[in-house]
Amino acid sequence: MSGAIGSNSINYALLFPANTQSASGISAGLLSAYYGGTGNIGSTGENPITVLQIAQTNQTKDIAIQAKTPVVTRDIAAFIKAVQTAKTPADLLNNPTVLKVLLTANGLGSESGFTALAQKALLSNPSDSKSLVNQLASSNSQWLATAQTFDFANKGLSIIQNPKVISTITNGYAEVLWRQTLDQQTPGLSNALDFLQRASSFTSALQILGDPVLRAVVTTATGVPQQIAFQDIPAQEQAIISHLDISKLQDPKFVQGLADLYLTNMAATAQQNAASGSGASLTSLAVQSQGLIA
Repeated sequence: MSGAIGSNSINYALLFPANTQSASGISAGLLSAYYGGTGNIGSTGENPITVLQIAQTNQTKDIAIQAKTPVVTRDIAAFIKAVQTAKTPADLLNNPTVLKVLLTANGLGSESGFTALAQKALLSNPSDSKSLVNQLASSNSQWLATAQTFDFANKGLSIIQNPKVISTITNGYAEVLWRQTLDQQTPGLSNALDFLQRASSFTSALQILGDPVLRAVVTTATGVPQQIAFQDIPAQEQAIISHLDISKLQDPKFVQGLADLYLTNMAATAQQNAASGSGASLTSLAVQSQGLIA
């Protein structure tokens, strides 16, 4: 699956504002080597952009296959039964499998180990600016988005017990698990696929900073130093704006190009770390720093 993209490839020089230093400098050496014929820089010896294209093509079929695996089938069956028989939101969210499926499907899978926190957050009122879920949203906007979607505090179980909603959650759970399996061979592929689906809904630097996936893709692709996490929010916003014309996230070709560049940089970083014997990377630093964002 190696090899360069064909004649319809994206001009990466057009991805960033012309007045930005990084516009011409971001990963120029990496891209030159990548498309110049040095070939496979992924950790598995495969071209990560080609892998992304194949994943996009096969997504529907592969998610359906993932949904039929024994573990996923068991989790989904347990989730559906619990939702259909639950009496109160508190009882429902006290079920570990329900919490795992719900959080994973809504981009909060990494938080599923914090059961008490997750339960309190999702049961809190998203309309109350002082509620727990609004406090958590300052570092991860998915908390607030999830609480608003299901609105347990005001609407009880009425939303989540809707058959269409149940189907959306279970399909989302299978999709996330499918993306995670891809990550094992191609670092960052899960983020790239998620970014491609949701990028157009982001219209500000603050929104990007509040979403772990968007933040990771944008900063890695554009070369924004991960150390900005140690700066105040206005400085972080300025760093994003100076490297990215956010309005271009409405352009599917631009979004695809940014995802491609993210994967290229991720693959190069993985290769460099493997060569140096170091497990550290800018991405790991970003993850460690996310908790410092106020």
